Amino acid sequence: MQARPEHQETPAGKTLVIVGIIALAFNLRPAAVSVGPVLQEIIRDMHMSATVAGLLTAMPVIAFSSFGALAPGLARRMGAHRLTLAALVLVVLGLLVRAQTSSTPVFLALSFVGLSGMATANVLLPSLVRVHFPNRVGQMTAVYTTSMAIGLTAASVLTVPVADRVAGEGWRAGLGVWALTALLAVLPWLGLARSDAQTAGPAHAVRLRDVARTRLGWAMAAFFGLQSLQAYAIFGWFAQVYRDAGFSPEVAGLLLGLITAIGIPLSFWVPSRAARMTDQRPLLVGLILCYPLGYLGLMLAPVAGAVLWAVVIGVASAVFPLALTLIGLRARTSEGTAALSGFTQSVGYLLAIVGPLGVGVLYDLTGGWVLPLAALIGLSFLQLLAGLAVARPANIEDQLRPGPLLAPI
Repeated sequence: MQARPEHQETPAGKTLVIVGIIALAFNLRPAAVSVGPVLQEIIRDMHMSATVAGLLTAMPVIAFSSFGALAPGLARRMGAHRLTLAALVLVVLGLLVRAQTSSTPVFLALSFVGLSGMATANVLLPSLVRVHFPNRVGQMTAVYTTSMAIGLTAASVLTVPVADRVAGEGWRAGLGVWALTALLAVLPWLGLARSDAQTAGPAHAVRLRDVARTRLGWAMAAFFGLQSLQAYAIFGWFAQVYRDAGFSPEVAGLLLGLITAIGIPLSFWVPSRAARMTDQRPLLVGLILCYPLGYLGLMLAPVAGAVLWAVVIGVASAVFPLALTLIGLRARTSEGTAALSGFTQSVGYLLAIVGPLGVGVLYDLTGGWVLPLAALIGLSFLQLLAGLAVARPANIEDQLRPGPLLAPI
């Protein structure tokens, strides 16, 4: 099948797109990961149980699941650039206002508002790359996943110092500061949103229900979901793992930051490398096997080996940019990419809810980290099986029923 011609842009327009994508990607993780380093203070001040805290740490994946399903349809109606702008506005409002409330239900609701914006934009990113850079999917995925990793690391490392240095505000300042960076990201999208007025959507789009009838769609959703399960268990709980091992909040935040910082160079290298490979299975196996190694190390030597295990787990976390790259590589058109991204993330994040919520429940039941970490080890092997299925060369359009946009070559 032929890809639909993409609209041409001036050099200035292309630069604005690049700036917009980098700024957007930077702000797609602080809303989620900034909670972990100050979770103990939030639990104390909000009088949360560990199970309710588990719900809070699971909320990013709940938002990803629900809005992942809605994003492709909303993009067809509003335009992808306008929807991205609206999503960023939700991030700003949710993060800014939740830092002011003392009500647990309101805090949870506003967290969901901000995270829903983050989730919507996250689904749109692969299709935005396919629209603007159809011949440089690997390179641009490397750029935006690196920016995402930098934002993730910044939120992991800086949330506690900001909380400590703003007198009288504490963790509220640590969370609220990320609304300001999201506000800066709004600026380029004010200009980019105007381009939707000149871009007509396809008469017959690839829809999520089309992807749901394919083997590749379900395999990708399982792989992405199990990857996200691991990631959000780490983001939500590993600062607490380190604190329970005896580290101070600052050092715990730095160790979590080390996990995410390892992902910065890997986020730049993995997508480019994966795009040059016809079969990504060797790369995938090497990354995923770092999960059980790092978790086992944490179980046996959480203090003496803390830095080493953080590095190993950080290498494993590079499965995330690989998963996003595979979404772009497993479709030929921006419509196919959007549908595969939406289906993968909506179903995948529904599965991923088990991670942070399940870890909270197991921690509540046992009062320790051996059983939660053992469960994550077992799930990493399921992730490996799903990953082997999607790493084989394939395209989603080849598994769809022929239609107006999906005619055979």
